[in-house]
Amino acid sequence: MSSIRTIAVAALSFALTAVSGTAPAQTTPYPQKPVRMIIPFAPGGASDFVGRIIQPHLGERLGQQIVIENRAGAAGNIGMEAAARAAPDGYTIYLGNIGTVAINPAVFTKMPVDPLKDFTPVTLVVDVPSALVVNPSYAVNNVKEFVANAKSRPGQLNFASPGSGSQNRLEMELLRSIEGLQMVHVPYKGGAGPAVTGLVAGETSVMFTTLPSAIGMVRGNRLRALAVTSAKRLDQLPAVPTMVESGYPEFVTSSWQGIFVPAGTPRDIVDRLYAAVTQTMKSADVVERLGKGGVSVWISPSSAEFTDFVAAETRRWGKVAKDSGATVD
Repeated sequence: MSSIRTIAVAALSFALTAVSGTAPAQTTPYPQKPVRMIIPFAPGGASDFVGRIIQPHLGERLGQQIVIENRAGAAGNIGMEAAARAAPDGYTIYLGNIGTVAINPAVFTKMPVDPLKDFTPVTLVVDVPSALVVNPSYAVNNVKEFVANAKSRPGQLNFASPGSGSQNRLEMELLRSIEGLQMVHVPYKGGAGPAVTGLVAGETSVMFTTLPSAIGMVRGNRLRALAVTSAKRLDQLPAVPTMVESGYPEFVTSSWQGIFVPAGTPRDIVDRLYAAVTQTMKSADVVERLGKGGVSVWISPSSAEFTDFVAAETRRWGKVAKDSGATVD
C-alpha cells in the first residue's frame, strides 16, 4: 500500500507540474481603472449626444467609470490622433464616425493618422440621419422652394457645415451638383453644435446637419426642417418629408458612429469591449433615449465585420469626396 501511495503521489505531482507548465499565465482583469472615451467634436453635436447616453451604461457593464473627453478641431482629426496615439491597453476608446474615419482621408492632403491602420474597430453603435434645416427668417418651406430661391441668388446664399471635410458638407455639395447651385460655404470648427448655433443666430441660412444636433431647435421653432435624408419619414418628425419625397431618389444618406481602440490593443480586451458595448446598446433606456433624438442603434455582428465595413465605407465616401472636389478650405 505504501508503494502504491508513493506512486500515486508522484503521478499526481507530475500531472500538476505538467499542467502548471502548459497553462497560460492568468491575465490581469480588465478594466481596473476609469476608461477614457475620446469624442473628436465639441459638446452639443451628434457624437457628444450619443457618447453621453452610452457613457453610464457602458461604465456599469465594465465596472469602471467612463470619462468623456471632447477633443475638437481639424474636422475631428485632433481627437482622432489623440486616440490613435494612446497606449493600446483598453483604457482609451474612440467614438469615431463616418466623417473622421471614412471621409477625412479623402479631403485632407495630410492626415495625422491612417484610420485603417492605426485603429482596431470594435463595433458600430448607431446610425444617424441628417436633416436639411434653415433659419426661420429664411422664407422657404420645402426643398423645391429652397432650390428655386438659391438659383435666383447665385453666390449670395451662405450654407454652414460642421467642417470642410464633413459628411454634412458633402451632402450639400451633392445637392449643389445636382441642381447647379452657387453658394458660399461657411465651415465651423468643433462639430455640428457650433454650426447649428450659428444658423440659429442668423450667421448662415441653411445647412445639412445630423438630426440630434438640430431636433430640439426644430421642435422649438428655432429652425425649420425642409427634409430628412433617411429612406422613410422619421417618427420624431413625421411631418417632415424625405429628400426622396422631395424629388431626389438618390439622396438617401446617413451617418454612423462606432467604437475603436488603438491598433495593437490585445484581442481579449477588444472582445471584452465588444461584449460590453453590444450589451449597452441593447439596453431599453439607451434605445429609447437615442430614438427620441432620431438615432437608431446599429450593432456590428462582430468586430471583424465592422473592420470590413469601415474599409468599404472609406472607399465609398472617398470617391464621393473626390468626385465633388471637396477639400479642406
